[in-house]
Parts: sequence; C-alpha cells; structure tokens
Amino acid sequence: MKSSIREKLEHLSRRLEEVDALLASPEVAQDMDQFRKLSRERAEVEPVVTLYQDYRQAEADLASAQDMLADPEMKDLAEEEVEAAKARLPELENDLQKLLLPKDPNDDRSVILEIRAGTGGDESALFAGDLFRMYSRYAERQRWQVEILSASESDLGGYREIIARLVGQGAYSKLKFESGAHRVQRVPATETQGRIHTSACTVAIMPEADEVGDVDLNPADLRIDTFRASGAGGQHINKTDSAVRVTHIPTGIVAECQDGRSQHQNKASALRVLAARIKDVQVREQQAKEAATRKSLVGSGDRSERIRTYNFPQGRVTDHRINLTLYKIDQIMDGDMEEITAALIAEHQAEQLAALAAEA
Repeated sequence: MKSSIREKLEHLSRRLEEVDALLASPEVAQDMDQFRKLSRERAEVEPVVTLYQDYRQAEADLASAQDMLADPEMKDLAEEEVEAAKARLPELENDLQKLLLPKDPNDDRSVILEIRAGTGGDESALFAGDLFRMYSRYAERQRWQVEILSASESDLGGYREIIARLVGQGAYSKLKFESGAHRVQRVPATETQGRIHTSACTVAIMPEADEVGDVDLNPADLRIDTFRASGAGGQHINKTDSAVRVTHIPTGIVAECQDGRSQHQNKASALRVLAARIKDVQVREQQAKEAATRKSLVGSGDRSERIRTYNFPQGRVTDHRINLTLYKIDQIMDGDMEEITAALIAEHQAEQLAALAAEA
C-alpha cells in the first residue's frame, strides 16, 4: 500500500477516536446540530476504519505466517496461510481505495428527469414514452416514488416532452450517467413498408435542489407568468389561467408547468424544476473544471453526446461510452437496468481510482 494512502487511513482512524470521544461528551449531547453532524461523520468514517483494521490484521497474519516458515513442522500450514494472506491483501486494498474516493455530494438526492423527443417526429415521441416507462419501472424496482411534473403528449401517443420527479434515497447516484442522447432503431408502428427507422431522444438527469439554501431563488430575480393550460384536462383546466411559467432573469433559465390542478400547485412544481435546472448548470460547470484536468469517459453530462442505442430488430442495447452490449432489450425496457447502471458506476470508479493512483 502506498504511504500516502496509509497516512490517510491512519488519520481517519485517529479521527474516529476523536469523534467517539466528542459524541460521549455532555456538551455535544446537548447540542443536537453538532451531535447530528458528528454522527453523520462517524457513519462515513467508521466503515473505512473497520476495513483498514481488517487490512492491518491481514498484514499481521502474513508476517506471522512468514515467521512460521522457518519451522519444518509448520511449513506446509505456513505456506497456505502466506498464500491466503497475499491474496486477501490486494482485495482489501482495492476496497479501501474505493471507500476513499471522493463522494459526489449529490449522490443521495432525488432527481428531476427530463425526456425530450428529438429527430424522428412521431416515432421519437413514442420512444420518449418508452424511455419514461423504462425509468418508471426501474424506479418501482428501487421503491422510489414517481411524480409527473409536466407532460406534452404527442398526437399518436408518447411525449414531445415529459418532466418527472423520482423521489428516493440515492436516485442520483444510480441515474446520473443517463444524461445524453438515446437512439432507437426499429420499425415504427406508422411504417407500412417494414423499414427500420432511426430516431433519438435526449434525457437529462438533474439532482433535486434542497428546499432551503441549495439554490437561492431571490423573488426579485424571478418573472412569473400565468397562462391558460392547453390540451386534455376537462373544463376547468381550459377556463382558468392555471399554467405557470417561471423565468430566472439572471440566467434566463425557464421552467413551466400546467399539469397540476391549481395555479399554486403548478407554481410549486415549476419552481422545483427551475431550482433543479440551475443546480444542474452548477454541477456541469464543476464537471467541466474536473474534465479540464483529466478526461472523464463517463458522466460528462453533455446532452448532445450519443450515449446509448436501442436496436429492437437485433434485441440489443449498446452503451457507447463503455462498449457494453446487452442482448436483453425487452427486460431493459421493462426497467431491468441494474446491469447497465452497475457497469457505468464501476467504470466511473475505475477512472477515479486511476486518478487517485496518479496523485498518490
């Protein structure tokens, strides 16, 4: 193990002792904010320190087994223990390095999902509907809540645009690599000649902003317009100015919502989407700074980048960033995305580990 990594682990071990002592003190017990802050820090540090203790124990076991090699009667047993310890140490070191990787502060957040039809007309809108169903079914498997904030349906079904909120612990960590252009190759329902068409949709995954303090929406910076909602919704929705459009004047970012039952509900949803879009800009600016020092293959957040192709005739889904092809398109479109998300997360961790090794 590199000395720089060992020094970090020794520091965390000492810090855990300090935190435990502070948590046991009467002063901290009476200050709930400080108590919660230290408890969160302990929850993050303790697994790393426990694994480091396992690593040190494996080192001690190796040293003990090597000493036993000098004893002829113990040599066979000692050789087995040496091999076992030598195999275990690299695994533990790799696990420790993963735990030391910088944590994305947005990973635990819920997300705002935006899907927009692109090239391909009605077929693109139908595919946008298929993508929304895929993410909705995946959310169900994760036990997340799905809430549609805004939807613009196309004449033949599907969506020209749909915005939804996926509420659940760690939603962003699972879905943050989904942003980009998704391409579909299939015979559209409207195609009479049986020809395969290529269409595309863009997907944006944005971490949801906190209610307080995450994005400062100064009322003086907002222009709020109301207008009459369009589309289906019964008599009420078409007779009142319930739809709301909110413009953030300093950035020009706009969000609108008309699917709620009241102007108040639509305003709350529009403000939620606006805050997420502003936060998303901040996140992508930070990613751009990081990418300036090292090229990241995963998670660039570039909306125009073609990230995945869904080829229905061949039954395959290909993620172009990591050269992953899976021949299980029906299962994936039904929300079985775990193999894709896990591969993307693993690739991102590999990039981070390479960067950590270069810095060490």
